[in-house]
Amino acid sequence: MSAILTYVLHKDGEFNKNSLGAVSEAAKLAGEIGGEAAAVVVGEGDDLSDDLLKTLGKYGATKVYRARAPEGLAQPVVDAMAKVIQDEGYKYALFGGGLLGFEVGAGLSARLGAGVVMEVTEVKAQDGKLVAVRPILQDSAIVDAGFAGEPGIIIGRLNAFDTEESGSGDAEVVDLDLQLQDHSTKAKMVQRGEQRGADVNIEDADILVAGGRGLGKAEGFELCEQLAEALGGAVAATRAVVDAGWYPYAAQIGQTGKTVAPKLYLAAGISGAIQHKVGMQSSENIVAINKDPNAPIFEFSDLGIVGDLNKIVPKLTEAVKAKKGG
Repeated sequence: MSAILTYVLHKDGEFNKNSLGAVSEAAKLAGEIGGEAAAVVVGEGDDLSDDLLKTLGKYGATKVYRARAPEGLAQPVVDAMAKVIQDEGYKYALFGGGLLGFEVGAGLSARLGAGVVMEVTEVKAQDGKLVAVRPILQDSAIVDAGFAGEPGIIIGRLNAFDTEESGSGDAEVVDLDLQLQDHSTKAKMVQRGEQRGADVNIEDADILVAGGRGLGKAEGFELCEQLAEALGGAVAATRAVVDAGWYPYAAQIGQTGKTVAPKLYLAAGISGAIQHKVGMQSSENIVAINKDPNAPIFEFSDLGIVGDLNKIVPKLTEAVKAKKGG
């Protein structure tokens, strides 16, 4: 009856939001196909107490496997999840978004010879099995992907799964007797980064200046930040530049980011893919700057400016400052 296994990343006694989203999604889907939702937590510190791990029951996990191994590294997690799947017969492994989730999911697929679907935005239960939904062709189309065998590995995009407290009790904690593979001990954690952009709030802003790949590089966002400051607004970004590490995920707008409806949405160097449009089409006024006159964003903009944003945005910033100064 075992159904879906997830991995939950943690730090300083707190669970990762995207991991909790995966647990919540697994619990919902497990109820639809029969079986349980369980989680694997890996770590060596004293913060993996029974009391902490039991709280995953609030998100729908019925069982939590605790593996004493280096945390934050992919290979020990692959070892732990592979053992649980092989010993307990879980049919699916589901991961929230993030680089570690992609690395663990891919490694687990290779270890078990399992099918894997990445960049998943939705998971559906059909005829007792799971079907993963993901965009293809640069997000211009959506496809359903099933699995020919078991287990099936599903790796979601960042923030694809909502975090919901659906459980009513504590999860059962099981200590895993784990022997790490030799290669799994080669890497060492040197420094662990913080969550990017935790203080960015774009949903409440009346004015947003959003940047896309047309900015050319991460430093290009300085133009957006200067204009946003002059206007009294905030800066947003597309998924492509967030994935490239140019700007924090918390500022991402679109199908797998945030949905906004400011009074003014100014798009700099954004082509206007349908997934981005979903997140900002309710804006009251949309102004787009793009050097490509055929960019799709012009089709739903109130005002379109064809030209070099590196020249237009600074001049616009100067004009706003001059206007306010006057």
